Amino acid sequence: MAAKPKRVLFLMSDTGGGHRAAAQAIIDALKMKYGDQVETTMIDVFKLMAFPMNYQPELYPVIIKHGKIAWEVGYKISNTPRRAQIISRSMYMTNGNRLKRMVREYPADVVVSTHSVITRPTMRAYRTLEYRPPCVVVVTDLVSTHMFWYDKSVERCLVPTQEAFERGLEAGLSPEQMRVTGLPVHPDFTSRLKDKQTAREELGWDSELPAVLIIGGGEGMGPLYKTARMVDMLDDRFQIAVVAGKNTSLKADLEACDWKHPAMIYPFVNNMPTLMAAADVLVTKAGPGTISEACIAGLPMILSSAIPGQEEGNVDFVVNSGAGVYAPKPEAVAQALHQWLAEGAEGLARRAENAQRVAKPNAVWDIVEEVWHYAHQPPIKNERKALWRDVVQSARDLTSR
Repeated sequence: MAAKPKRVLFLMSDTGGGHRAAAQAIIDALKMKYGDQVETTMIDVFKLMAFPMNYQPELYPVIIKHGKIAWEVGYKISNTPRRAQIISRSMYMTNGNRLKRMVREYPADVVVSTHSVITRPTMRAYRTLEYRPPCVVVVTDLVSTHMFWYDKSVERCLVPTQEAFERGLEAGLSPEQMRVTGLPVHPDFTSRLKDKQTAREELGWDSELPAVLIIGGGEGMGPLYKTARMVDMLDDRFQIAVVAGKNTSLKADLEACDWKHPAMIYPFVNNMPTLMAAADVLVTKAGPGTISEACIAGLPMILSSAIPGQEEGNVDFVVNSGAGVYAPKPEAVAQALHQWLAEGAEGLARRAENAQRVAKPNAVWDIVEEVWHYAHQPPIKNERKALWRDVVQSARDLTSR
């Protein structure tokens, strides 16, 4: 008789694309390796919460676009172990019944969280059960990781960098609880990379001209239009590829332009490995997923923007590794590109090597090994004393605020 498949529950939320992308990368890698031995479920936990938390996926891009200062202040004020703990307990006090219902309705052999804010309140819900599954946290911020990520009650915390590991130690996690794996990039990305010449032939790009790839995420966020136009004003010899994402009006505006350099305008794409393989320079915001993919592709980066708080460390990671520079205005992007092109092919090759040196292309497979290991561990018995301590501590925190 065949063994029952292992049930893996993924907790995430669509507040930014990285949480879902990380979960999906692990899910697909699990299925590629273990086939019908595994069953996976992915839940947007914020969607199950009470107002206003259930609107976070819709509010997040609006806040990031129009309220960066307020976001930065809130991020930094809450970024201590105690304050993160108090906020998480407050979330549980208002959403506990919903979370308890979730953990009952979705039984699992192991739980994987790819979102910082939801881990702690969800773990509190699991501790109301007599037995709970092991929990693995996959940190999806590269360097400047928030204290929300680090819950001492989880069995495993997988982090992308040594800096994130050190932050975990500051939060009180033991070295044995953590492992530096890198950020999970979808296995298809690595397998679909090809040599530059082949990629350019496939795309129809010029085989000789340096190629600058400009992207702004799936939604075409940021000053993409102005950046592309500023770059096009340069007198250097190169070709431009701009990915407008799902922003159809941006794509139309770009296509209506008279370009000084050869220019290719793309909508939302599914061939990013080919585009990165064909390019010599990437202009992008400092998102951790894009940075990790670019490093695997050996593509040096000019970072054009960064979300205050969680992406500031990403800038340091790229700059300190020699894989790129930070140029937070369209004029600065054009100036940096001009300097790079003036250095010639040798300078671009050196930065490409630096990017590849810090890449972790096997991260998703290392994470899959960890998840599979914990899927085979027995359920964990909750101590009734620990549950009572949670209740008492929550009351104390709320009354001392």
